[in-house]
Amino acid sequence: MLHLYDSKSARIQPLNPVTPGKVGIYLCGATVQGSPHVGHLRAAVSFDTLIRWLRRSGYQVTYVRNVTDIDDKILNKSAEAGWDWWAWAYRFEREFTQAYETLGVQAPTYEPRATGHIPDQIDLVQRLIDAGHAYSDGRGNVYFDVHSQPDYGSLTRQRLVDMRTTEDDAQIDEAVEAGKRDPRDFALWKASKPSEPATASWDSPWGRGRPGWHLECSAMSRRYLGDEFDIHGGGIDLRFPHHENEQAQSHGAGWPFARLWVHNAWVTTKGEKMSKSLGNVLSIGALTEDYPAVAVRWALSTVHHRSAIEWGPETLPAAHAAWEKFSTFVARAIEAAGEAPVSEIALSPADLPEALKELISRDMIALTGIARHDAAPTDPQSELKLQAIKRALSGAFEAELGPDASVLEARVQDCVNLHVLRHVLRELINLVGQRKNPAAAHRIATRVRRHGPL
Repeated sequence: MLHLYDSKSARIQPLNPVTPGKVGIYLCGATVQGSPHVGHLRAAVSFDTLIRWLRRSGYQVTYVRNVTDIDDKILNKSAEAGWDWWAWAYRFEREFTQAYETLGVQAPTYEPRATGHIPDQIDLVQRLIDAGHAYSDGRGNVYFDVHSQPDYGSLTRQRLVDMRTTEDDAQIDEAVEAGKRDPRDFALWKASKPSEPATASWDSPWGRGRPGWHLECSAMSRRYLGDEFDIHGGGIDLRFPHHENEQAQSHGAGWPFARLWVHNAWVTTKGEKMSKSLGNVLSIGALTEDYPAVAVRWALSTVHHRSAIEWGPETLPAAHAAWEKFSTFVARAIEAAGEAPVSEIALSPADLPEALKELISRDMIALTGIARHDAAPTDPQSELKLQAIKRALSGAFEAELGPDASVLEARVQDCVNLHVLRHVLRELINLVGQRKNPAAAHRIATRVRRHGPL
């Protein structure tokens, strides 16, 4: 049986499909505001590996990867460039598709666009209003009332009282903020503005407007996968607030939503998350000028999906060398034994050795062997120490590095025993140091040492 690390429970969990023999997966896809870079492609490659193995194991997989083709960033950037917003979005959607194909990522079963599911999103907003989970400000904006949802914060194991906001910084709009009863409520529907193109809004019971960022994924996942599905995936930076808000909307609508949450870590350069705003992006086109696409995929595939990939000058040469060794061995084996058609050598799922299936199923989640340690029970004394260190580090990364570091603390809070914590802290403290802030790294390490050696 396949086991996966579930971000919500912070445990290795068995995959028990809603429908036996079938697996439904929803992956947050691209916001098509600009060209794709290698950081964008990590989630696609990670989940492509998982999906290939599921299908090889005999599961029927329905894989949904959305396209966000309307949001504040798209409207702002297209306006600055003098483009129609829809043409701008489609241009970069095509670039993402080409990048997926270049890296050998299989096409999803469905690839819905946010703008193609406006009626579904309007229906969901109305459903939440009727259930007492949402309200209109009377000016065309509709908000989710976070106080109305008892389990808000359960995905990221946070208390509402400790939160300052539940919106991504890029989604904060003063015109929208003004109508909130509580600053932590988040927008479901945004009223159109005179400064925005008329084509970027739709009629609704609350006036012309457009959906909030979080709304689309709840509506589209239900459209294609039903009220409950097996796996929701995405980058760890989407965990809060996007995925937390998705879950709140779906639970508020009465839907069980995702059984397992699977998140991949960042691709970093010099310790910083790869992003356009930092100017440290690497396009697929540039990377494949000197090395084959398979080397890029190898580099993205051979690091545990929950560990950051530090991308440097040596990354692609090393990946290419490893691939060359593998492919050379295969070529020599063919020369020695002769080439046989796939039909003669391919084994059906039932014919695969059980030991091999178990090995690969475990390696899906733990190429480094972390799974065995995650699953191991802890003694009471170690558990007390673990919780004490977690409390000591609460807010530490944000205090040292700012709000963007909340995802680093989430990694710490995910740890289920001291062994895993030791590995995660080593990785994160090194990351802080690489951000040219060794003093901050030292202060974080000091907080840990107060509780004795790990």
